[in-house]
Amino acid sequence: MLSCRTLLSPRWMSSSRTFSVRGISRGFKERNYATASIIDSKPPVALHGLDGTYATALYTAAVKNQTLDRTAKAINELKNLNQKDPKLSKILQAPSLSAGDKSAIIDELQKQIGDSGRGDTVRNFMKTLAEYNRLGLLQSVCEKFGQLISAARGEVEAIVISATPLDSKSLSRLENAISKSSFLGEGRKLRIKNTVKLDIIGGLIVEIGDRTIDLSVSSRVAKMNKLITDTI
Repeated sequence: MLSCRTLLSPRWMSSSRTFSVRGISRGFKERNYATASIIDSKPPVALHGLDGTYATALYTAAVKNQTLDRTAKAINELKNLNQKDPKLSKILQAPSLSAGDKSAIIDELQKQIGDSGRGDTVRNFMKTLAEYNRLGLLQSVCEKFGQLISAARGEVEAIVISATPLDSKSLSRLENAISKSSFLGEGRKLRIKNTVKLDIIGGLIVEIGDRTIDLSVSSRVAKMNKLITDTI
């Protein structure tokens, strides 16, 4: 495991230096992350958000460099490492890390996932995150990258957001309904993931790729409040 004691020591946390944020597209270009012209490098699904942008750029670079399988394995290891070490995300989000500190962290992460000396795709990806002070996005980028890999394998992940955990029977009914809909597509395999968010109050929100079906109580309340406000 990554030594959090070392990385959280005063030497690591004392520096006040931060990188100036330049155009993110320039950073991708410098490390060959620009979208390749070959059709095979086109991501299988569209992702939103900054983490989705980084994940898409990483996928494109991995396909272009013919390192997709190895990159997928390394990114999955990074995701697991982050989940096992709760202090790691705090380290990655520390604003006071110097360029040298970030480089040392990247070296250590590569050692932990066994990716040292196996190519530059994952290392350049982490360097880009570090340069633009986005190492704190590492976990969410890894998760979004996993969605791209699943889609490339013909798998479609449906994220079902509910106010309380859904039982297996409810999930099975949802899986059956989505499988018969146009959301899945022919020849695709569906994976259901249930996420709990108390603020939706009740009902469901279903996210499949770039599509969202909002059947939550909070959404209905918001629409009702807007209707009342507009009529006053």
